[in-house]
Amino acid sequence: MRYAAGIEYGGAAYCGWQRQPHCDSVQARLEDALAYVANHELELVCAGRTDAGVHALEQVVHFDSSAERETRSWLLGANCRLPRDIRIRWVEPVADEFHARFSAEARAYRYIIVNQPVASALFHDRASWEFRPLCEQSMHDAAQVLVGEHDFSSFRAVGCQARSSRRHVYCVDVSRHANLVYIDVMANAFLYHMVRNIAGSLIAIGRGERSAEWLADVFAARDRNLAEVTAPAAGLYFLRACYPAQYKLPTNAQKPVLFRDDT
Repeated sequence: MRYAAGIEYGGAAYCGWQRQPHCDSVQARLEDALAYVANHELELVCAGRTDAGVHALEQVVHFDSSAERETRSWLLGANCRLPRDIRIRWVEPVADEFHARFSAEARAYRYIIVNQPVASALFHDRASWEFRPLCEQSMHDAAQVLVGEHDFSSFRAVGCQARSSRRHVYCVDVSRHANLVYIDVMANAFLYHMVRNIAGSLIAIGRGERSAEWLADVFAARDRNLAEVTAPAAGLYFLRACYPAQYKLPTNAQKPVLFRDDT
């Protein structure tokens, strides 16, 4: 049987989602915990792999197992074997054709910036920090040029292995809640470091060092060397993946909330 699961994790202690032989990963921890419940080895496929230091509010995965277990057993049994910074939020049986990556219609990320003179002791590995005042409205207005289907080569990291640099961004929203600035991006898919590269350029605009016209020119040039530096990984969160209603996953009914009251 095939199962889908929603995963929450803090990525500060891990070398990213993907299992690697030389370091600790989120995938390895989850596969080991679920294999204990199943009493056999299994492999997870995720909606979107995250890099070292990146977090997830609801990463979606799928796995296959011949073990007959109740969803509650998968949930409680695996969570008991996981470290405190990784949790399975839900587990649901799904149709065999469901694929956590290829069935997803969209993915949403949030980038969080602590905008205050002194860095946060509590969020030092959970958010980025900018001590200079940011104008979130300027950042939001400039970011609207990114909406639509475009070539995002200007925000594509050198190590990106995607065959095409074209992506469809459905929305970009920059907002503030007290001393926290949020950059929310939803797209059909993302390139390697795409959100962090966009965030780096928007932060420069928020500081008043760059203009909206500059961002439009950089975007049109399709040259990564013209954009600003990559923003730190600590501020990035995989919020959720969106799937067709036919799969009836819990993620479709939940609105992501992180450090603020979304309205």
